[in-house]
Amino acid sequence: MATAAAASASEAEAEPKAGPKAEGEEDEAKAARTRRKVLSRAVAAATYKTIGPEWDQQEEGVSESDGDEEYAMASSAESSPGEYEWEYDEEEEKNQLEIERLEEQLSINVYDYNCHVDLIRLLRLEGELTKVRMARQKMSEIFPLTEELWLEWLHDEISMALDGLDREHVYDLFEKAVKDYICPNIWLEYGQYSVGGIGQKGGLEKVRSVFERALSSVGLHMTKGLAIWEAYREFESAIVEAARPIAGFLSPFDREQTFDSQLEKVHSLFRRQLAIPLYDMEATFAEYEEWSEDPIPESVIQNYNKALQQLEKYKPYEEALLQAEAPRLAEYQAYIDFEMKIGDPARIQLIFERALVENCLVPDLWIRYSQYLDRQLKVKDLVLSVHSRAVRNCPWTVALWSRYLLAMERHGVDHRGISVTFEKALSAGFIQATDYVEIWQAYLDYLRRRVDFKQDSSKELEELRSAFARALEYLKQEVEERFNESGDPSCLIMQNWARIEARLCNNMQKARELWDSIMTKGNAKYANMWLEYYNLERAHGDTQHCRKALHRAVQCTSDYPEHVCEVLLTMERTEGTLEDWDIAVQKTETRLARVNEQRIKAAEKEAALAQQEEEKAEQRKRARAEKKALKKKKKTRGAEKNTVDEDDEKEWGDEEEEQPSKRRRLENSVPPTGEAERGPDADPGLVGVELPSKPKERVAAPRRDVPKVLHDSSKDGITVFVSNLPYSLEEPATVLRPLFEACGDVVEIRPIFSNRGDFRGYCYVEFKEEAAAQRALELDRKSVEGRPMFVSPCVDKSKNPDFKVFRYSTALEKHKLFISGLPFSCTREELEEICKAHGTVKDIRLVTNRAGKPKGLAYVEYENESQASQAVLKMDGMTVKENIIKVAISNPPQRKFPEKPEARKAPGGPLVPRQIYGARGKGRTQLSLLPRALQRPGAPAAQAENGPAPPPAGATPAATEAPKMSNADFAKLLLRK
Repeated sequence: MATAAAASASEAEAEPKAGPKAEGEEDEAKAARTRRKVLSRAVAAATYKTIGPEWDQQEEGVSESDGDEEYAMASSAESSPGEYEWEYDEEEEKNQLEIERLEEQLSINVYDYNCHVDLIRLLRLEGELTKVRMARQKMSEIFPLTEELWLEWLHDEISMALDGLDREHVYDLFEKAVKDYICPNIWLEYGQYSVGGIGQKGGLEKVRSVFERALSSVGLHMTKGLAIWEAYREFESAIVEAARPIAGFLSPFDREQTFDSQLEKVHSLFRRQLAIPLYDMEATFAEYEEWSEDPIPESVIQNYNKALQQLEKYKPYEEALLQAEAPRLAEYQAYIDFEMKIGDPARIQLIFERALVENCLVPDLWIRYSQYLDRQLKVKDLVLSVHSRAVRNCPWTVALWSRYLLAMERHGVDHRGISVTFEKALSAGFIQATDYVEIWQAYLDYLRRRVDFKQDSSKELEELRSAFARALEYLKQEVEERFNESGDPSCLIMQNWARIEARLCNNMQKARELWDSIMTKGNAKYANMWLEYYNLERAHGDTQHCRKALHRAVQCTSDYPEHVCEVLLTMERTEGTLEDWDIAVQKTETRLARVNEQRIKAAEKEAALAQQEEEKAEQRKRARAEKKALKKKKKTRGAEKNTVDEDDEKEWGDEEEEQPSKRRRLENSVPPTGEAERGPDADPGLVGVELPSKPKERVAAPRRDVPKVLHDSSKDGITVFVSNLPYSLEEPATVLRPLFEACGDVVEIRPIFSNRGDFRGYCYVEFKEEAAAQRALELDRKSVEGRPMFVSPCVDKSKNPDFKVFRYSTALEKHKLFISGLPFSCTREELEEICKAHGTVKDIRLVTNRAGKPKGLAYVEYENESQASQAVLKMDGMTVKENIIKVAISNPPQRKFPEKPEARKAPGGPLVPRQIYGARGKGRTQLSLLPRALQRPGAPAAQAENGPAPPPAGATPAATEAPKMSNADFAKLLLRK
């Protein structure tokens, strides 16, 4: 019955509704029947020994060893198979090599969790019992074991237990197992195994003690607590049934002492259980009515109804847990908040423990749990146990270690125990240099509180000083070697040491030495460091050293020298002599003058760098424009040639006439019509012929009917801007509409076309509702015909020039990895297969360029920090498709956006505005296409299409206008060639 209840409770949490029978249900039923048989026979034997020989034993051959053997059989029926005999020697040899590799890896990194699990599995397969025990023992000392690992270990030990010493060893293992996590199944196994030892001295008290502790631990568990209650009640009922045949032969006094008291124990268990909200309470109540010979008391019925009402309040949270997928952190958080409002300490503790079973690697959950225990319950054993389990589960979290040290000090743990815990923290492997500074500060604070500073010297004071010295040496050697930084750039530890020496030990000489060391570590340029030292001297030193410190500060400070100078002058004004005042004024004026000079030079240097950047940007822009114009020219010539070949009615002479006109239009230097077209050797037949001035008109004519898109900025809230689309889309609106209609009603899709009618790769999508536009932003980076589509809010850049859209975090994310060096052929599925071996992967993002091509970079988001840390250790330097990848915690560097000046400084002259181009920028028509023979050095600016270009501001007409040239002048220039 107990096993069946445990199975039903387990299934209730996995499946909220009844379903078909699971596979292996018959095996579980057989195991349950075997356990009941063992339970009844063991209880019968114990009752016989307890009550006396008057009871005629109805079953012969019952002994303690029989109970143990049959329980071992029942336990092994549920245990996973662990002893295999390999048929081939090569398989054994392969396993031995793998075992040696795993042992060597653990000797290098003892915190490799998966390596421990693999080693135990292989040793168990090989039947290495001694080595398996040692491997399990080592792992349990470093990590808390899961329910599956503990049950496997316990079943193995139970099957090998032969005598009383082995039984005590198994009891010790059960005690360790129930301390790691709240596991109802382990408690159930513990209670049922203890029944096998009921015939030993104190066996009955042992069984009841185990079950009572189990009820205190998991009896309130709404879905799995029922199994413990059923098992305990079944045990007591078996004793009643075993004693019932001899009850009539006992005296009234003996009957009251034995049988009636045993009946009362069963009644008490029923009443206690019915007062607690548990699933399937109605069946328990019906069973109690059937079992009890007397009517159920009214108080029990009232408690039962009250528990039913409470059950209805808890059901929504339990059902949310049943429907969600592991680890169900959000659902547990909501459940915890609900329990905290009610305020029942036992239930709060239980829900925290249930949440930690599935979220044992979430440091924030441990911090919240330990904080509740520290502030509310304040029970020493419970508080210290939770803190110890927290640092075993999340050893990389410095906040848990700091809280553990404080809790140990708060509850009076001896100095040796706290020191040992601190040494464990140093070897925990923190992921940041600042974490080591924090744990050292916590330990030094503890040591400082131990010192009695009323004494001039003491053992505790010397220990504190040696700890400060060791901390500085540790940060310098161990931490700086690992992280390339000490983690304490402001020398906080050294500052605390100096304050303790000055304020508590009255040792200003030592404090000054420490501050000198602080200043030599790159802190002399900061005004706040000097003012901190000045305040210390002011409070515990003398005026002479205060003045000396401020004079040095005036000379060294570079961030806020004015503030330091003001403090010096204020001190001399109130305390100094005339001579001191004159010296202070002279030094401050000299220093401030030098600072102003340095700032001017720095500003000029910055302006020069900005000008260089501006010039480089202009050069790059000019080069891109020239390259683009050249490509466009080649493309236009090819298009015109194809048009000429396909047009059967076009005459050869028309093409000859078109080319000079095009060249003159591009050069913008010769009028398109008139005498200037002819030259001295011009064909008289061409005089007066009007040349076509726009040869592109015929090519672009079929697409001239594309309507011009006018954007309404008042609809920006319901509009998204879509860019980076393939230029080859012939009907962009048709392709995009199905994608965006999934987000809401689409009013209009406005693709943008060029003057020739070509799609420019971006468009506007207008919705009916703003919520639909917000949902559309989630389509960002979605692939459209092999190219990632960019979806961003519609913002007027002229009104918001600094608006940037970047959907990913640029800060430190400890649960996310940055991977570089990936092969371009690596897919998301392949990378996920590699990463999921080290934890639960929530998201993978492969970085691509605008064309959707991979760049060999990726971001992998894990469920928590511990999994990410393990993945870094395992994957960094791994070879993927002959590429060695680099893996690190995601911490992108801050982008620097230099401010571009609106105007630039001309060499040797004042600031002048940029050159102003036409409405379309510097177009291809401004490129010089004149033959070299016609080019003159220092020629004036090119003419506009309908005449000379206007001169720039400040230029004289004589310096800008070119001399007019006749046809004869052009002929002379050509003849010089």
